[in-house]
Amino acid sequence: MSLSTPEPADLEELAARAAAGDREALEDVLAAVQPRVRRICGRMLLHPQDAEEAAQDVLLLVATKINQFDGRSKFTTWLHAVASNSARSTYRSLKRRAAERPTDELPVHADPRTTSVIAGSRLDLLEALEVLGASHPELVEPLVLRDVQELDYNEISRLLDTPLGTIKSRIHQARKAVRPLLRTEG
Repeated sequence: MSLSTPEPADLEELAARAAAGDREALEDVLAAVQPRVRRICGRMLLHPQDAEEAAQDVLLLVATKINQFDGRSKFTTWLHAVASNSARSTYRSLKRRAAERPTDELPVHADPRTTSVIAGSRLDLLEALEVLGASHPELVEPLVLRDVQELDYNEISRLLDTPLGTIKSRIHQARKAVRPLLRTEG
């Protein structure tokens, strides 16, 4: 295998071989998807170290769970779902760890000089997704796949094995539910 990034069709074929147990294909898949996984996790998590932690978790999950990839959707669509779920899981874990620290170690408010608008909006979105997930867990994944990972509706429908109309409805409901939870300071 060459060191260049495989074309999408080649990646799909490599993933199918890896899912069938080809260890060399798995190594090639992991090397090829690592930059993409880092970007996906980086879109959702504030700090690069957190995104890197989530990315490593994703690569481990891909390596251990690729046999569950059945080819119903594109491999990259499956990868986006695994990465999104891992980033959200990393966020929940970080939030839990922060809550367990003594309160004198935590800043009372974020310093606006060091917190970017983008970082703040990502934190707001992750918080909103947590709230939404508590009451309507079926709405979270379609929203993340569409609005964060930027997959098209048909890909999401195939990936989640859910009718297209249901996907569109869930995304609409999720956006409606999340909108009031996001800060609109300006």
